[in-house]
Amino acid sequence: MSYPPPPRVPPGPRRRSLLASVAGGVLLTGCSDGGKSGEEGTAGSPSVAERVRARAARDSRGIVERYDAVLAAFPALAERVGPLRAEAVRHAEAFGETAPKASPSPSVSPSGTPDGASSSPSASPSAPVPATEKDALAQLADAERALADRRAKALLDVPGELARLLASVAAAGAAHAYLLTEGSR
Repeated sequence: MSYPPPPRVPPGPRRRSLLASVAGGVLLTGCSDGGKSGEEGTAGSPSVAERVRARAARDSRGIVERYDAVLAAFPALAERVGPLRAEAVRHAEAFGETAPKASPSPSVSPSGTPDGASSSPSASPSAPVPATEKDALAQLADAERALADRRAKALLDVPGELARLLASVAAAGAAHAYLLTEGSR
């Protein structure tokens, strides 16, 4: 008894039909739900991108306030910390925030802490400034590192241009943390 020759074409869907159905599915998915991803959420609520941008602006203002508190407590650090503060101001402006242009004069409250160091109306209140320059720089570095990490995580949820801005500012924050701790080694 002879066996029939095996079929040349295996049964089931062909490669071309699979590719065509996948391409059609991608086109349909790409065309639907077009306006909700980056511009506006449901019922007029702010989009994810707007919320992330607002948070980044508040965070930048908060880090500027921390720099101001350290500079008010330790004016001798102005040469080392001043340029980093100026960069933080530019970061706040890039996110749409207006930050103070110059650091405040070193005024100290009756409790011995710099004015504005204990609490502020912003979303990121400044922590009290440590007693030594080394500790103040370490605290600033920790704040910059934590902020850079938070921004790096947030950039995964936003569209292209804002993600690039967040990545750039996060990298700058990590560099600030390094520069703040470099002199103590």
